[in-house]
Amino acid sequence: MKKIALVGCGRILPRHIEAIAANPELSIALLCDKDEAKAKVASQRLGVPYLTDYRQIRGVDIISVLTPSGLHPRHVSNVAELTDAAYVVCEKPLSLTLREAYEVYRRVAKAGKVLLPVYQNRYNPLVAYVKNLIDSGRLGKVHQFICNVLWNRNDDYFKIDWHGTRELDGGVLYTQASHYVDMVHYFFGDVVEHKGIGGSLRGLEVYDSVAAAMSFQNGTVGTINATVSTYRENYRTEFTLIAERGTLRLAGTNLNTIEYWDVAGLEKPNIDFTLDHVYGKGHDTLYQYIADERWDMFPSRKDVLSGIRLMEMLSY
Repeated sequence: MKKIALVGCGRILPRHIEAIAANPELSIALLCDKDEAKAKVASQRLGVPYLTDYRQIRGVDIISVLTPSGLHPRHVSNVAELTDAAYVVCEKPLSLTLREAYEVYRRVAKAGKVLLPVYQNRYNPLVAYVKNLIDSGRLGKVHQFICNVLWNRNDDYFKIDWHGTRELDGGVLYTQASHYVDMVHYFFGDVVEHKGIGGSLRGLEVYDSVAAAMSFQNGTVGTINATVSTYRENYRTEFTLIAERGTLRLAGTNLNTIEYWDVAGLEKPNIDFTLDHVYGKGHDTLYQYIADERWDMFPSRKDVLSGIRLMEMLSY
């Protein structure tokens, strides 16, 4: 049984609790938040102890860092250096700047620990299926993609103290669309050129909308359009891929639906990709990989750094 401590009792905490609870080989041993009231409520719900200082955590195998985005570099590095946990899970994004990301990887490696970045959308069944399809060569050369993340985050969302700030949030590419930035790296490899423009029409310190175009080392070109300012509610998440031997479009929660399929010699797959959670079920798979010690299934350092490079250049 692997013991896990969760640091940060905010919006994403319930998803991690659910995913860990679904795995009999894992258990939550401890919760931590500097806000004692939050930590106490969560600890009473789970029946486990809590702390208000993550530097005091001892006796667990894994520590998952679920704090505000801009605090991830400090918290991950300190957890690696000051606790006895061998593995550090970090919710997306690892950092808001490339310099900080390099420093985190250096400090974690120097401490002899293993960093496990959370990009759970890689594990969603349809995303994994398309990744295998691209890698198999069945599509031939991939010419172009269009990725749209058209969501709503209302004014109450931005009343949470760190949301919408340059210091801790980073903007729509970091806090909402970073999984899709990671996905295009996962599909196509290294970005070699990118151009983008952002808007902050809601008076935030960061961009609430970004339109970006990019090209990859393999020749694929594409766009990512992301916003948190659609009217009233989330509108669409969609990904269109145009290849030498096929065209397809994915949509739905975390891209769980095939809306269009025309692939040479391959019928539309008759597979149920339904996801019943707003975050998808990727966290369940992530923690299963932890239980199975499948460290190779986590994003590579190269992918993470490349994604942060792109997000930083387009967001600041």
